[in-house]
Amino acid sequence: MADMERSRVKEINISQEMRTSFMDYAMSVIVSRALPDVRDGLKPVHRRILYAMNDLGMTSDKAYKKSARIVGEVIGKYHPHGDSAVYDTMVRMAQDFNFRHMLIDGHGNFGSVDGDAAAAMRYTEARMSKISMEMVRDINKDTIDYQENYDGSEKEPIVLPARFPNLLVNGAAGIAVGMATNIPPHNLGEVIDGLLELSRNSEISIPELMEYIPGPDFPTAAEILGREGIRKAYQTGKGSIILRAKSEIEESPNGKKTIIVNEIPYQVNKAKLIEKIAELVRDKKIEGITDLRDESDRNGMRIVIEVRRDANANVLLNNLYKQTALQTSFGINILALVDGQPKVLNLKECLTHYLDHQKVVIRRRTEFELKKAEARAHILEGLRIALDHIDEIISLIRSSKTTDIAREGLMEQFSLSYEQAQAILDMRLQRLTGLERDKIEDEYQELIKRIAELKAILADEEKVLEIIREELSEVKEKFADPRRTEITVGFDMIEDEDLIPKQNIVITLTHNGYIKRLPIDTYKSQRRGGRGIQGMGTHDGDFVEHLFTTLTHNTILFFTNKGKVYRLKGYEIPELGRTAKGIPIINLLQIEKGEYITAVIPIEEFVDDWSVFFVTKQGITKRSPLSSFANIRKGGLIAINFREDDELIAVRLTDGKKELILGTKKGMAIRFHETDVRSMGRTATGVKGITLQEEDQVVGVGVLDEDQDIDILIVTEKGFGKRTPMQEYRIQSRGGKGIKTCNITEKNGDVSSLKTVTPEDELMIITESGVLIRTNVEGISQTGRNTQGVRLIRLGEGESVATVAKVDIDENGLEDEVVEEGLENQENLEGLEADDQNGTEETETTESDVDADSDSEE
Repeated sequence: MADMERSRVKEINISQEMRTSFMDYAMSVIVSRALPDVRDGLKPVHRRILYAMNDLGMTSDKAYKKSARIVGEVIGKYHPHGDSAVYDTMVRMAQDFNFRHMLIDGHGNFGSVDGDAAAAMRYTEARMSKISMEMVRDINKDTIDYQENYDGSEKEPIVLPARFPNLLVNGAAGIAVGMATNIPPHNLGEVIDGLLELSRNSEISIPELMEYIPGPDFPTAAEILGREGIRKAYQTGKGSIILRAKSEIEESPNGKKTIIVNEIPYQVNKAKLIEKIAELVRDKKIEGITDLRDESDRNGMRIVIEVRRDANANVLLNNLYKQTALQTSFGINILALVDGQPKVLNLKECLTHYLDHQKVVIRRRTEFELKKAEARAHILEGLRIALDHIDEIISLIRSSKTTDIAREGLMEQFSLSYEQAQAILDMRLQRLTGLERDKIEDEYQELIKRIAELKAILADEEKVLEIIREELSEVKEKFADPRRTEITVGFDMIEDEDLIPKQNIVITLTHNGYIKRLPIDTYKSQRRGGRGIQGMGTHDGDFVEHLFTTLTHNTILFFTNKGKVYRLKGYEIPELGRTAKGIPIINLLQIEKGEYITAVIPIEEFVDDWSVFFVTKQGITKRSPLSSFANIRKGGLIAINFREDDELIAVRLTDGKKELILGTKKGMAIRFHETDVRSMGRTATGVKGITLQEEDQVVGVGVLDEDQDIDILIVTEKGFGKRTPMQEYRIQSRGGKGIKTCNITEKNGDVSSLKTVTPEDELMIITESGVLIRTNVEGISQTGRNTQGVRLIRLGEGESVATVAKVDIDENGLEDEVVEEGLENQENLEGLEADDQNGTEETETTESDVDADSDSEE
C-alpha cells in the first residue's frame, strides 16, 4: 500500500511549478479576461453577453427580457464565473455615462452617475440596443471563427463581426497581470470619417488622421485641456489628457455670483464630488462658498455653487479645479490583443487592424453568399432540365418502385447531381405552370449575375473597400451624433497664481533684508503732521528701506548693490502681521554674500516698448529694454556693470518718451530727456547722468511727462518736505551739474528723497526706527525750488527719514479711510501747527542761490 502511495507522488521543483502556474494564470487573465480584442473592441465577457442575447433572440426589435435570464444563459454556456461579474458588466453596457454608445438597452434601474448601484437582476430587464445589432450583423454568414466553450458542449465566437469600430467608439479599461489598458471613448462619426480616409489613403499620417479624429469624446462631455496629450497618445499609444468640468459663472442683479457646473469629467462620481467640495468648505480649505446643492434632473446635470459676495468666483473655481475631481487626468494606454498577443497601438494601427478585420468579414460573407448562390443556381439548372424533359421525367418517376430508384434513374438518364435529382423529386406540380417556369428562369438569370458580382468582389480588394465604406457610411448616418467633449486649443495648467485673488498689497523691505507683504488697507490715511502708526517691527539698527504697492500677481524685480537682478511674484512674499519684522530676503532669493537689495520695482507685463532706467550713486545712468529682464534665473542676472566704488540706487520704468530728473543729497537736480541715454544691453556700464560735487551723491530719480501736472517732491532727512512745479526745472543736457532744488540748512538736513508726484497721490514716509506715516500730497505746501519746506513728520531725538514711497491709487479704488483726530493725535497736531507758524516759514531766493543756478554742464 505504501509503495502504491509513493508511486502516485510526483516530485516537482516548487520554483519551476510556481513560475509555470503563474505564467499560465497571467496569460489566461490577459487573453481571456482583461484585455479587449483590437477587432471588435470587446473583452470575452462583453462578447459572450452580446452573443448569448442574440442567440436568445433578445434583439432590439423584441420585447425586454429579465436580466437574470440573460445572466443565466451567459454563465451556463459561456462564462464560468460569478453571476455578479456578468451582471455588473451588463449594467455598465447599459449606462449612458459609461458607454458613448450603449450596447445594452436597459429597462429599470441601471444605476446613476452618483454611484447608485443598479437594481437586482431579477428586477431589471434588457435587450440588445440598436447599435449593438451592428456588432453581430452577418454573424450567421460564416464571417467569424468559433471555438469550444469551457466544457466543449457549445460553440462561442472568437470575435464578433463588429460593423463599427467599437474599440475606439466605446473605449475600454482593464487591468491584467503586469499590464493595463485604458482607451477613451470617441465620436462615432469622427472615427468612421478617419477610417474612410484611411481606406482611401493607406499612407495617411497620424497628424492627418487627427484632422478627422481630433480627440476622445466622452459620454459625460466636459472639456479636454490642450491637444499635446492627445497627440502623444495617438502617436505612441500612451499619453495623458486633462479633463475639466464644464462650468459657467452667473451673476444675479444684486451682484452675487453663482458657479453652475453642467458637465463633469468622465467616470467622476457626482455625489462624491459634491461631498468633497462640502468637506473642503467645512475644513476651511476653500472659502467663499455660501451654498452647495445638486439640481440635476432627467433633463441634465446642474451643480449649483453659490459664492459669497466679496469672494472672487474665478479664483474659487480655480481652487475647485485644483482640489477636487472637477479637473482630473485621464491616462491613455491603448493596449489591445492583436492576434492573441497584447500590443500597445497608435491611432493608425487601431484603425488599420479594424479595417483588416472588416476586409476579412466582407470576404468571408461574400464567399458564403457565393457558395449559397452557386448552390441555388445548381438546383435551378436541374429544374430547368426537368422542365425541358418533363414528360420523360414524369414517366421515369411513375415507373420507379422507390424514391431511390427514381433518383438514380434521373441522375443516369439526364446527368444530374444527387442534389438536382432530389430537388426534381421534391418539386410540386404547380411548378409546371408557365408562370412558374418563367420565375425559375428569371431567378436563374439573376443568380448568374449575382455570382459574377460576388466573384468580382473577391478578385478586387478595392471593391471590398468600397463595400466597407458604404456600410460604414450607413452606420454613421444612422447612429452618429454631434461631439460632446470640447477640446480647448491651449492648455493652461492651474498654477498657484490662479488660486490667489488679485489684491492690492504693500511690500516692505528693510535695510537689513527683511521682507513681508500686507493688504493695502492695513495703513489708514492720516492728516499731515501726525505721529503715524507702527508699520513693522525692526531690530536695533534696522529700518524700512523699500515700501511700495503692487498686485499679488505682478512680478517684482529686485536689483542689488552689485548690479544683479532677481525676481519674485507678489504672492510668493509671505503675508505677515502689521508689526511683524518679516522674513530674511535671502530665504526667497539666492543673494550672494555681501549683496543686498538697493532697488525694487513691480512689473505687470514685460513689453518690448518699455525700458528700465538705471541710476547709480555716482550719477551713472543706463537705459535697457524691459524685455531683457523677462527670463531671470533663480540665481539672478547681471543688470548693470559699474566701478567698484559705485552702487545702484534707483530703477525706473520708461516708455521712451519721458524726461528724467535726478536729485542729489546736497540739493542739486538735473532734468533731461531719456533719449539722451541711448538704449544699451543688459550688461552695459552706462553713461554719466549728472556731474557731482565732492561728498555729494544721487538720492532720488523721478520720471516727468509734459502732458501731466507733476510736482517735484523733496523730503529731507529731518522730516521736512515741499513740492515744486516741474516747470521750474528747465531741461538740460545729460551730464551737467544741474540746478538747485532745495535750500539745505541745519534745520531741515540733507535731501533724503526726490519724487515726482501729483496732488492726488499719497505718500508713505518711513523713519529709520520703522515708524511710518501715510499722508496726502495735496496737504504738502507747493513752493519754489530754493526753499526749506514744511514739517511732514515729527521725529524723535536722533531719528531721521530713511525712505519715502508713493502710494499708487488706481481707478478701481484703494479706498482712503480717513481717521478722525483722536485724543492722542489732537495735541500733536496743535503743537505742529504752532511749530509751522513760528519756525518753518518759506524763505526767499538769495543771490548765492542764483549763482548755484548757473548752466554749468559737462
